Amino acid sequence: MSRETVALTRSERMVRAVSRGPLHAAIIAICLLWMLPSLGLFVSSFRPRDAIASSGWWTAFTTPFEFTLANYEQVLSAQGMGQSFLNSLTIALPATVFTVVVAAFAAYAFSWMEIPGRDILFLVVVGLLVVPIQLTLIPVLRMFASAGLTGTFPAVWLAHTAYGLPFAVFLLRNFFVALPKDLLESAFLEGASHLRVFFRIVMPLSVPAIAALSIFQFLWLWNDLLVALVYLGGFRSVAPMTVTISNLVSSFGSEWHLLTAAAFVSMVLPLAIFFALQRYFVEGILAGAVKG
Repeated sequence: MSRETVALTRSERMVRAVSRGPLHAAIIAICLLWMLPSLGLFVSSFRPRDAIASSGWWTAFTTPFEFTLANYEQVLSAQGMGQSFLNSLTIALPATVFTVVVAAFAAYAFSWMEIPGRDILFLVVVGLLVVPIQLTLIPVLRMFASAGLTGTFPAVWLAHTAYGLPFAVFLLRNFFVALPKDLLESAFLEGASHLRVFFRIVMPLSVPAIAALSIFQFLWLWNDLLVALVYLGGFRSVAPMTVTISNLVSSFGSEWHLLTAAAFVSMVLPLAIFFALQRYFVEGILAGAVKG
């Protein structure tokens, strides 16, 4: 490559960087504005009650500094947030695994297996996306009550799995259909069964889509209040963090120092999971969007 070509390439890069400068500045400004409430929540969670009631969170950086860990100690111990954190994990992890596993098998069947009425059945499953969850609460609650499952974790696992399957099947089926057809046909010609093709070919190629679905499902389960409140009732021993925080709001409406600490505790794990699996999340969202 000649010096003139290198110089031209550098000049083109500089022109592109300068032309995209306003766009990058706008994106950074939007991100900062988006993060401002979370920053205020984080700072307020370490401030005493009197400081929160008398001044804004931005004044915490002026002398004298008033920061304390008593808010988190009280929330995790006295208000039962520690047990609620474990309850949320007990609800979210199995329900996410159940949904992804069942949806993966169903999506493969809708994609590569010859089933009578397959397309009609898939349209029925997709049509369940428009059915509001609220319409199913009373019938399902009566069914759980007759089976003795009300107030137990299996009730929430079954409910969340059923509610999450339509979207999960739709997402994974669209990804499975976009897989190379020749690759799967060659495996079938060599005598591979559907089960072998599913575990040896489809699943390894679908890691980004499965990871993106798992993140979606986990975050939805972690932040759910309605389903847990209805099917678990008022049993504190199995209440997730969303139910416990809602009880804090109703019982300690003026205790903002406790509410901020509890809210930030509930945010820690979803943020950690999102940032840890961000690469898979982006790959799963873009998977199948561009072919070639």
